[in-house]
Amino acid sequence: MSLPDRRTFYNGKAVSGGPSGPTFQSIDPSTSKVVCTIYTSSESEVDQAIRSANLAFPSWASTPPVERSRILLKAASILRSRNDELAKIETIDTGKPFSETSTVDVITGADVLEYFAHLVASGGLNGESFHLRDSAWVYTSKEPLGTCAGIGAWNYPIQIALWKSAPCLAAGNTMVYKPSEVTPLHAQLLAEVYQEAGLPDGVFNVVYGDGSVGSLLTRHPGIAKVSFTGQVSTGRKVAGAAAGEMKYVTMELGGKSPVIVLPDVDLEQAVDGAMMANFFSTGQVCTNGTRVFVPEQLKAEFERLLLLKMQYVRAGDLLDANTNFGPLVSKAHYDKVVRYIKHGVEVDKARLLYGGLGQPDHLPQSLRTGYWVRPTVFTDCTDEMKIVKEEIFGPVMSILTYSSVDEAVRRANNTELGLAAGVFGRDIDLCHRVIKQLQAGITWVNTWGESPAEMAVGGWKQSGVGVENGRRGLEAWLRNKSTLVDMGGSVPTVFSKL
Repeated sequence: MSLPDRRTFYNGKAVSGGPSGPTFQSIDPSTSKVVCTIYTSSESEVDQAIRSANLAFPSWASTPPVERSRILLKAASILRSRNDELAKIETIDTGKPFSETSTVDVITGADVLEYFAHLVASGGLNGESFHLRDSAWVYTSKEPLGTCAGIGAWNYPIQIALWKSAPCLAAGNTMVYKPSEVTPLHAQLLAEVYQEAGLPDGVFNVVYGDGSVGSLLTRHPGIAKVSFTGQVSTGRKVAGAAAGEMKYVTMELGGKSPVIVLPDVDLEQAVDGAMMANFFSTGQVCTNGTRVFVPEQLKAEFERLLLLKMQYVRAGDLLDANTNFGPLVSKAHYDKVVRYIKHGVEVDKARLLYGGLGQPDHLPQSLRTGYWVRPTVFTDCTDEMKIVKEEIFGPVMSILTYSSVDEAVRRANNTELGLAAGVFGRDIDLCHRVIKQLQAGITWVNTWGESPAEMAVGGWKQSGVGVENGRRGLEAWLRNKSTLVDMGGSVPTVFSKL
């Protein structure tokens, strides 16, 4: 499938064709074939996109919240009406099965857009007021920041674009959005959806390119805030550069999240949860629970049930409704994940329970040029192994055993990352006690991965700064103004006649 080329989009339209700067190609990961060409945004085009957003800001910020809400709700309706069309683009771009993109990616993004549209229309931007004393009172207001930069990740392209743009625009800001250069196809389509819904020109703009373009956004004096989703090492650089210019930041970074299986667990439920925490989206999820802690006495039965269920991980034609496992997103990422699997076998000496090097069984010949790996499970793992310590971002599960719950909690927390964590067990009081001790910003009990619009999410430690979604997610796109009104009739002063 070939698609139109992509160019910088600002002031309501894409820049016209003709000679331009460097280009890169969008690749279908399932076949490694070229889908279209992307034109890298020049420094001048980045400036123009930011200028367009800055010019649009005063009018959009002064638009009543209920009117902004109507536009965003119409955009959500358009997204839902075009769900399958957009989901197919996401499948081509990311390599995720259509069974996933059609039920998760676009839909959950539209959910967030609806949530923030309703929130600002129903008083979510209201401040507070209170009497300070009989002759004075204080009121606060929530004001938009200005033009904001959204820098997306490659694993959930349109969902992440909506997670950033929905609260940003609902709060009255404008945005310049840069998708990942690995999965850029959604960005102009989203801009066109917003435009069709009635969003004024310049309120949402798109630039394309790698980290150098992201750096232009991060350092630009016309940008008030940077919201970034990606790996920890890049996030540190982005946050440092933005904070050095006194910009607001939100960072949603990586994780090496633990799944703790408690001794009284429903073991089949725990296996289902561990599989969702490792193989959904081919393991390319920042919240993946790749360190699975299992009681020593349950290890054999856990592994037996897991092996029985691994047959239900089905690679194949991505548009087939039965396919639930796709390729990795790019050749570079494929090479990285393969190196980790090889290291787990040859250097860490973990026992390979399932999978390993090579492509999934029964893969059609037409797909064998794609970036496919086998879903892989290592067992008899230890905390010191590289595959246990480092974020692989692929379908690689590590099973570790423990002898006491306190030990499992201590080892689960022994990481510089703190994005997500979860527990599985029948004793709900014990589940809550364990969750309270886990050092992570997103936690689950007897489930894994759900992240509704109403739920604020964000990482601890090196896994991020700030939150997205929920009421607190809106606050991240606002600044506070406090006003004290004195009604006493005179100004208190120390400069008076003695």
